[in-house]
Formats: sequence, structure tokens, C-alpha cells
Amino acid sequence: MMRMSRYILVGIIFGITMYKSEAVSWFRIFEMFHFQSFHMYGIIGSAVALGVLIVQFIKRRHLRSLEGKEIVIPEKDKSWKRYLFGGFVFGLGWALTGVCPGPMFVLLGSGYTVLVVYLLAAITGTFVYGLLRPRLPH
Repeated sequence: MMRMSRYILVGIIFGITMYKSEAVSWFRIFEMFHFQSFHMYGIIGSAVALGVLIVQFIKRRHLRSLEGKEIVIPEKDKSWKRYLFGGFVFGLGWALTGVCPGPMFVLLGSGYTVLVVYLLAAITGTFVYGLLRPRLPH
């Protein structure tokens, strides 16, 4: 349990940050998809930029995990069709529901119990993908 507590703590901090920055607000997401506000693009863009910097730092410094193993980040497949299709499906689901998988848990924890429906749909979609994955072009 002690090992899991650090992940739970990081998750709680992440959830509070998402909630306080209004990244889970349906209205902010609506504004983003209608190109009416830079707020969400700024959050997503800074997360992507920070992610790139952190990954490069890990790769160049050959950092080790808490267990002492070197962190190895494999190279991504350079094919573009899978990312285009996956991004389209992800974005379509996000636009239709107004919620992304990460904020879904934050909003559920904030008392928006209707998100149980979205959570069940996301779990079902993941399960169906797992069943169809061998037949899909990867």
C-alpha cells in the first residue's frame, strides 16, 4: 500500500490542478472546439512542451526509476494513419461528450455523477478495442 500511496497522491494533486485550472470545465472545452478561447490550447500546449522536455531529459541523462532500473522510452512508430484515425476517434468522443478520459475522473470526484455513464462507455470502448485489436491495421 505504501508504494501505491505516492501514485494516489500524484493523482490527487493532478485532479486538483485540473479542477482549479478549469481544464475540466465543459464551457472551456466548448470554447476550445469553437476556437473562442486560447485557455485550453495553452494548457494542452504547455503540457505537450513540458512532456517533450521531460522525455528528452530522461533519455539524455539515462535516469533510473525508483526501483533502480534505467528508464527506457522506445521510439514511436512513424506511420501516420493510425495516429490520424485514433486522434479522430478520440477527438470525436471528446467533442460529443465534452469530457476527456483524465478529467472524467476529476469531474466524477467533484460530484458529477452522470459521468458514470461516460466512464462505463469509455471502459466498454476500451474492452471492444482490446477484442478488435488483432484485426485492426496497426
